[in-house]
Amino acid sequence: MTEVLTFGEAMTSVRADGPLRLGGTMTLSVAGAEATVAVGLARLGHDVRWIGVTGSDELGELVRRTLRAEGVDMSGGRIDGSAPTGLFFVETRIAGVTRVSYHRAGSAGSTLNTDDVLNGFADGPIRILHITGVTCALGPGPRSAVRDAIALARATGAAVCLDVSHRSALWSQAEAAACLRPLLRSVDVLVVSDEELAIVTDDPHPAELLKHVDQVVVRHDAGGATAHTRSECRHQPGRAVRAVDAFGARDAFVAGYLSGLLDGLGVADRLQRAVTVAAFATATVGAWQGLPTRAELPLLDHANGIPLR
Repeated sequence: MTEVLTFGEAMTSVRADGPLRLGGTMTLSVAGAEATVAVGLARLGHDVRWIGVTGSDELGELVRRTLRAEGVDMSGGRIDGSAPTGLFFVETRIAGVTRVSYHRAGSAGSTLNTDDVLNGFADGPIRILHITGVTCALGPGPRSAVRDAIALARATGAAVCLDVSHRSALWSQAEAAACLRPLLRSVDVLVVSDEELAIVTDDPHPAELLKHVDQVVVRHDAGGATAHTRSECRHQPGRAVRAVDAFGARDAFVAGYLSGLLDGLGVADRLQRAVTVAAFATATVGAWQGLPTRAELPLLDHANGIPLR
């Protein structure tokens, strides 16, 4: 059984140390919300499958090689020779503030459709379907794929996790609300930030969402997270680390939370694992490069600056 099936657009990322207009040295890597979650889960020892569309270009090969090397099942991926792999630039404009500019219009990832996703269910049952608002924002095809994947997940007994993950560069809050609110009745785990609550509910208290969703996990950025279920409410502060790069911390958090859910942990322990994995991401450069293996999870319990011999 595949533990987690996720799908979306994985892109190449170009990271600059300073303003793009000044040029200089840049580094090339891979990013994408769902791909980062997949890598995080694979490093924690879970069986995870990512479905998406990449171009037949060298950037697409970079995406495919990277995810395969991280132990992510790529058997459901598709290569589109008529569209390029998406690209975005990350620049550190001032200390602690990064700016992202996308070049993904007409990308291979935006051609994702229902057939791509349904093929992911063909190899047997899954435990959790993980989806994000990012995929819904890519266009009608990806949006239909999300709806059909949720329907099939419900029909086959898989749990559904939705991370709102709003990208204002892709769509407005009103557009996101019109698309995502109807999905909530079929969602088991909802991940949302404090700012995104207004997208999924008119009531400022997340407990209102429990009429439709079994678990509502609210991220408070550096303030940790709070999980609401119908029987309890738990808050977990964030782990204290020296922040290097918050890019990818949200997806790392989701990977940690789903890992705890798969392992049968209680709410408090799921949150603890989630904020721990997110702290690894925050303390290292890159969306996924610093994510921990299961054996590395206790590293943050050691005193800062003490070498492990």
